[in-house]
Amino acid sequence: MATTENARHDDGRGESPAQRADRRWAELLQELRVAQTGTQILFGFLVAVVFQPRFAELGLTDRIIYVVTVCLGAATTGALVAPVAVHRLVAGRRLKPQTVRWAGRLTLVGVVLLYLTMVSTFLLITRMVLDDTIALWLVVVMALWLGLCWFVVPLIARRGTNGNGNDKAEDGYGPWPR
Repeated sequence: MATTENARHDDGRGESPAQRADRRWAELLQELRVAQTGTQILFGFLVAVVFQPRFAELGLTDRIIYVVTVCLGAATTGALVAPVAVHRLVAGRRLKPQTVRWAGRLTLVGVVLLYLTMVSTFLLITRMVLDDTIALWLVVVMALWLGLCWFVVPLIARRGTNGNGNDKAEDGYGPWPR
Protein backbone atom coordinates (compact mmCIF):
# COMPACT_ATOMS: atom_id res chain seq x y z
CA MET A 1 0.00 0.00 0.00
CA ALA A 2 1.34 3.40 -0.97
CA THR A 3 1.96 5.95 1.72
CA THR A 4 0.02 9.18 1.70
CA GLU A 5 3.12 11.03 0.47
CA ASN A 6 3.69 8.60 -2.39
CA ALA A 7 0.00 8.58 -3.32
CA ARG A 8 -0.07 12.36 -3.38
CA HIS A 9 2.83 12.47 -5.86
CA ASP A 10 1.84 9.43 -7.92
CA ASP A 11 1.31 10.54 -11.49
CA GLY A 12 0.50 7.11 -12.84
CA ARG A 13 4.09 6.29 -13.85
CA GLY A 14 4.64 3.76 -11.07
CA GLU A 15 7.99 5.33 -10.19
CA SER A 16 9.79 4.91 -6.92
CA PRO A 17 10.73 8.16 -5.15
CA ALA A 18 14.33 7.66 -6.38
CA GLN A 19 13.19 7.15 -9.99
CA ARG A 20 10.96 10.20 -9.77
CA ALA A 21 13.85 12.28 -8.41
CA ASP A 22 16.12 11.05 -11.22
CA ARG A 23 13.49 11.92 -13.87
CA ARG A 24 12.78 15.33 -12.34
CA TRP A 25 16.52 16.04 -12.15
CA ALA A 26 16.96 15.18 -15.84
CA GLU A 27 14.02 17.43 -16.74
CA LEU A 28 15.44 20.27 -14.65
CA LEU A 29 18.83 19.93 -16.34
CA GLN A 30 17.18 20.34 -19.75
CA GLU A 31 15.42 23.48 -18.55
CA LEU A 32 18.65 24.84 -17.09
CA ARG A 33 20.55 24.26 -20.34
CA VAL A 34 18.16 26.58 -22.15
CA ALA A 35 18.07 29.22 -19.40
CA GLN A 36 21.81 29.18 -18.75
CA THR A 37 22.74 29.59 -22.40
CA GLY A 38 20.48 32.60 -22.87
CA THR A 39 21.60 34.12 -19.60
CA GLN A 40 25.28 33.71 -20.41
CA ILE A 41 24.83 35.33 -23.82
CA LEU A 42 22.90 38.23 -22.28
CA PHE A 43 25.48 38.67 -19.52
CA GLY A 44 28.30 38.62 -22.09
CA PHE A 45 26.51 41.35 -24.01
CA LEU A 46 26.15 43.41 -20.82
CA VAL A 47 29.82 43.06 -19.95
CA ALA A 48 30.85 44.13 -23.46
CA VAL A 49 28.68 47.26 -23.38
CA VAL A 50 30.92 49.08 -20.92
CA PHE A 51 33.85 48.77 -23.35
CA GLN A 52 32.02 50.41 -26.25
CA PRO A 53 32.97 54.01 -27.16
CA ARG A 54 29.39 55.24 -26.83
CA PHE A 55 29.22 54.08 -23.20
CA ALA A 56 31.04 57.29 -22.17
CA GLU A 57 28.03 59.27 -23.46
CA LEU A 58 25.65 57.68 -20.96
CA GLY A 59 24.16 59.97 -18.36
CA LEU A 60 23.98 59.14 -14.67
CA THR A 61 20.51 57.56 -14.93
CA ASP A 62 21.59 55.23 -17.73
CA ARG A 63 24.79 54.31 -15.88
CA ILE A 64 22.72 53.41 -12.83
CA ILE A 65 20.37 51.33 -15.00
CA TYR A 66 23.43 49.65 -16.50
CA VAL A 67 24.97 48.80 -13.11
CA VAL A 68 21.64 47.48 -11.82
CA THR A 69 21.26 45.42 -15.00
CA VAL A 70 24.76 43.94 -14.69
CA CYS A 71 24.10 43.09 -11.03
CA LEU A 72 20.82 41.42 -12.01
CA GLY A 73 22.61 39.52 -14.78
CA ALA A 74 25.28 38.30 -12.36
CA ALA A 75 22.62 37.28 -9.80
CA THR A 76 20.69 35.49 -12.54
CA THR A 77 23.77 33.58 -13.62
CA GLY A 78 24.47 32.68 -10.01
CA ALA A 79 20.96 31.38 -9.39
CA LEU A 80 20.84 29.36 -12.62
CA VAL A 81 24.28 27.80 -12.08
CA ALA A 82 23.61 27.15 -8.38
CA PRO A 83 21.68 23.88 -8.97
CA VAL A 84 24.84 22.38 -10.48
CA ALA A 85 26.85 23.38 -7.42
CA VAL A 86 24.18 22.05 -5.06
CA HIS A 87 24.09 18.75 -6.91
CA ARG A 88 27.87 18.47 -6.97
CA LEU A 89 28.23 19.19 -3.24
CA VAL A 90 25.60 16.67 -2.15
CA ALA A 91 26.09 13.99 -4.83
CA GLY A 92 26.37 10.49 -3.41
CA ARG A 93 24.71 11.38 -0.10
CA ARG A 94 21.29 9.98 -1.03
CA LEU A 95 19.73 13.43 -1.09
CA LYS A 96 18.43 13.46 -4.68
CA PRO A 97 14.79 14.37 -3.82
CA GLN A 98 15.94 17.25 -1.61
CA THR A 99 18.51 18.29 -4.21
CA VAL A 100 15.81 18.38 -6.88
CA ARG A 101 13.57 20.53 -4.65
CA TRP A 102 16.37 23.00 -3.87
CA ALA A 103 17.52 23.08 -7.48
CA GLY A 104 13.94 23.72 -8.60
CA ARG A 105 13.61 26.62 -6.17
CA LEU A 106 16.92 28.11 -7.26
CA THR A 107 15.86 27.76 -10.89
CA LEU A 108 12.61 29.60 -10.20
CA VAL A 109 14.57 32.38 -8.48
CA GLY A 110 16.83 32.45 -11.53
CA VAL A 111 13.84 32.79 -13.86
CA VAL A 112 12.49 35.71 -11.81
CA LEU A 113 15.93 37.35 -11.87
CA LEU A 114 16.18 36.70 -15.61
CA TYR A 115 12.81 38.41 -16.04
CA LEU A 116 14.13 41.46 -14.17
CA THR A 117 17.39 41.38 -16.13
CA MET A 118 15.53 41.24 -19.44
CA VAL A 119 13.27 44.14 -18.50
CA SER A 120 16.21 46.19 -17.24
CA THR A 121 18.25 45.42 -20.37
CA PHE A 122 15.32 46.38 -22.56
CA LEU A 123 14.99 49.65 -20.62
CA LEU A 124 18.66 50.43 -21.11
CA ILE A 125 18.52 49.73 -24.83
CA THR A 126 15.27 51.57 -25.54
CA ARG A 127 16.45 54.65 -23.60
CA MET A 128 19.48 54.77 -25.88
CA VAL A 129 17.48 54.89 -29.10
CA LEU A 130 14.06 56.33 -28.24
CA ASP A 131 12.38 59.12 -26.37
CA ASP A 132 12.09 58.26 -22.66
CA THR A 133 8.28 58.17 -22.72
CA ILE A 134 8.14 55.80 -25.69
CA ALA A 135 10.92 53.69 -24.17
CA LEU A 136 9.01 53.38 -20.89
CA TRP A 137 5.82 52.32 -22.66
CA LEU A 138 7.68 49.69 -24.67
CA VAL A 139 9.35 48.39 -21.52
CA VAL A 140 5.98 48.11 -19.77
CA VAL A 141 4.54 46.20 -22.75
CA MET A 142 7.57 43.88 -22.85
CA ALA A 143 7.45 43.34 -19.08
CA LEU A 144 3.77 42.41 -19.32
CA TRP A 145 4.44 40.10 -22.27
CA LEU A 146 7.30 38.29 -20.52
CA GLY A 147 5.27 38.08 -17.33
CA LEU A 148 2.37 36.57 -19.25
CA CYS A 149 4.57 34.02 -21.05
CA TRP A 150 6.78 33.05 -18.14
CA PHE A 151 4.45 33.26 -15.14
CA VAL A 152 0.76 33.74 -15.96
CA VAL A 153 0.41 31.00 -18.60
CA PRO A 154 2.17 28.37 -16.46
CA LEU A 155 0.07 29.32 -13.43
CA ILE A 156 -3.11 29.05 -15.51
CA ALA A 157 -1.96 25.67 -16.81
CA ARG A 158 -1.16 24.57 -13.26
CA ARG A 159 -4.56 25.68 -12.03
CA GLY A 160 -6.19 23.83 -14.93
CA THR A 161 -4.98 20.43 -13.71
CA ASN A 162 -6.15 18.26 -10.86
CA GLY A 163 -2.68 17.90 -9.36
CA ASN A 164 -1.61 14.71 -11.13
CA GLY A 165 -1.15 16.20 -14.59
CA ASN A 166 -4.64 15.44 -15.86
CA ASP A 167 -6.71 18.33 -17.16
CA LYS A 168 -9.80 19.21 -15.14
CA ALA A 169 -11.74 19.86 -18.33
CA GLU A 170 -13.02 16.79 -20.16
CA ASP A 171 -11.98 18.10 -23.57
CA GLY A 172 -8.30 17.90 -22.54
CA TYR A 173 -7.62 21.62 -22.91
CA GLY A 174 -8.01 22.73 -19.29
CA PRO A 175 -9.11 26.36 -19.04
CA TRP A 176 -8.65 27.04 -22.77
CA PRO A 177 -11.51 26.67 -25.23
CA ARG A 178 -11.13 24.22 -28.06
